[in-house]
Amino acid sequence: MKRKKFLWASSIITSILSTGAAIFGYVVTNQLMYIKKKDVDFVYDRELKAQRFDEKWFNKCPKEELSIDSPNGYPIKGIFLKPLETKNTIIICHGVTENKISMVKYARMFERLGYNTFVFDHRRHGDSGGKTTSYGYYEKFDVAAVVQTVKSIIGEGAIIGIQGESMGAASMILYAGLIEDGADFYIADCGFSNFSELISQILMKTTYLRTKIPIHLANLFLRLRDGYTFKSVTPKEAIKNITSPVLFVHSMGDDFILPYMTEEMYEEKEGPKMIKLFEKGGHAESFNENPGEYEKTVRQFLETYVMKKPSETVETTLEEIIAATSEIPLDEIKPQTNKMPLDEKEIS
Repeated sequence: MKRKKFLWASSIITSILSTGAAIFGYVVTNQLMYIKKKDVDFVYDRELKAQRFDEKWFNKCPKEELSIDSPNGYPIKGIFLKPLETKNTIIICHGVTENKISMVKYARMFERLGYNTFVFDHRRHGDSGGKTTSYGYYEKFDVAAVVQTVKSIIGEGAIIGIQGESMGAASMILYAGLIEDGADFYIADCGFSNFSELISQILMKTTYLRTKIPIHLANLFLRLRDGYTFKSVTPKEAIKNITSPVLFVHSMGDDFILPYMTEEMYEEKEGPKMIKLFEKGGHAESFNENPGEYEKTVRQFLETYVMKKPSETVETTLEEIIAATSEIPLDEIKPQTNKMPLDEKEIS
């Protein structure tokens, strides 16, 4: 009789724990996949009031609105800002919950540096399609589609760069490290190095959970619900494959994505690189709080590492690139060997 009671109690406890784990996994992945986005009008008004969005310049600037077909099956909406008679172009990737309007703040800076700018909405943000946010996993294929479209518009003989902020930096690095190193330079602003580690830090900060078990549960549900795992979003591994110059930027006051993550990626990157750590500013505020020094840093980086490449291109379709890379496990991708031992580190 006692044995039956024990087995009965054990089965109830197991059922409760299993149900609790399932609820936890579902709730956490829901928050990740369907994270609340900032309203487009809110972002517009915020940038306007902060004088980071120059409405008069934006309205006068020659521009082209584009809709790019994502290989994931939805439209990617973007704006090609063309204030200059040049082919040189910077593509800018925004962070999670933001949209393309929040990235227009960089366009005036790059105009002064000799570049036109393409800003676009990541999947499930702004005007673009897509059902979930994947923090770089699916976004990296969208970045590839954007790069190929921009290249087809501007033609050969151009310098192309990509700048990413927060999740945009992660998406950019995953694109360049796992799909194709398709730009002449990259600027990684406050990106995370390891998604699993970031989520673990957030859970420990916002809940009483102090073990890795919740991460394993969330990882399982994420794979079942959205088709990828935390491990497949690890920019510090992807960065090893990038040969083009990378400028890493972070604010020391960032308490969301900690600065050590940028320093980790800087250390892993071989070849031409530079890092700038600003004392002033929180998450994604390096430019907002230090616009003059930020521009000076970018100018120095471009003058030091970026030069016009010969017009030698290999025609490869986006479908061929995806077919060749999307199924390769992250830990099986080996770094390229033709790296240049150049670097520069600076803290202000």
